[in-house]
Amino acid sequence: MASRFRYGAHAYLWTDHWSDEALGLLDHARELGAELFEIPLGEDVECSEEAVRRRREEVGLELTVGPGGQWPPACDLSSDDPDERARALSWHAEMIQRAAQMGAVAYCGALYGRPGTVQRRRPPADEYPRTAAGLHELAELARSLGVRLLLEPMSRFRTHVVNTPMQALQLVNLADHANLGIILDTYHMVTEVRDYAAGIRCVGDRLWGVHACENDRGVPGGGLVPWDEVFDALVEVQPEARIMLETYNTSIGDHGYRRGLFQNQCPDGDAFARQAFAFLKRRAAEAERRLRTGATGPSGSAV
Repeated sequence: MASRFRYGAHAYLWTDHWSDEALGLLDHARELGAELFEIPLGEDVECSEEAVRRRREEVGLELTVGPGGQWPPACDLSSDDPDERARALSWHAEMIQRAAQMGAVAYCGALYGRPGTVQRRRPPADEYPRTAAGLHELAELARSLGVRLLLEPMSRFRTHVVNTPMQALQLVNLADHANLGIILDTYHMVTEVRDYAAGIRCVGDRLWGVHACENDRGVPGGGLVPWDEVFDALVEVQPEARIMLETYNTSIGDHGYRRGLFQNQCPDGDAFARQAFAFLKRRAAEAERRLRTGATGPSGSAV
């Protein structure tokens, strides 16, 4: 069966802050070929969820939401402090409800912890079980609202809780809820995974999609990410994966610097999207051809 990847883009390619004034980006992304769009929510984001829903329906985009904006203090689902875990549970529940009001199909990110919090210690034995319990509760709420909950592993510089696809799968299995899935990120995988294809295959049908950018958060292609291996695995285990461009526009004030991107990797969101979509679709087509003909992949193994 031929793959049916859906390609999309994150709002941060064009703006550093979501608001009602950014609604036109939905139309703009659709014109550039996106079928999917991700909006970052947070304490600092005020907007009309209903307006987003209407515009999304008008332009025919699938929508995802992530907690990419400002988080409240002491809000971490994996924390040792039960009050902090309770605060995280309440806040993520609010974000899920907002996502549902927008008509989003998924709420995704490092929901298991707090990006930027890295505990440099051997994890306590109850860290995963207590985190899984919170995720199960959030997954049930999201299910009731028609929203999928997706966990994204991040690099060791952003979190200590979930760094690899296998850890994400372990936490998903422990949470034991059918509404939990996984979204991988090619940037974060560079520091954590030696074999991209194995990482993708290990999560199997729990994989929902991929945040796609190069190892330097630049436009895909020409860097360290083994894109042929990525797509060989995707066409095999998840031929309907969403492929989402994610980086930060580096022409908007300090936007890139605030997000830890210190090189000028995305001065033009439109150019980034056009080049990335063309490159990724070409790689996907080549992977489909290899699978169809039984050719060997770049590593020399049959695909």
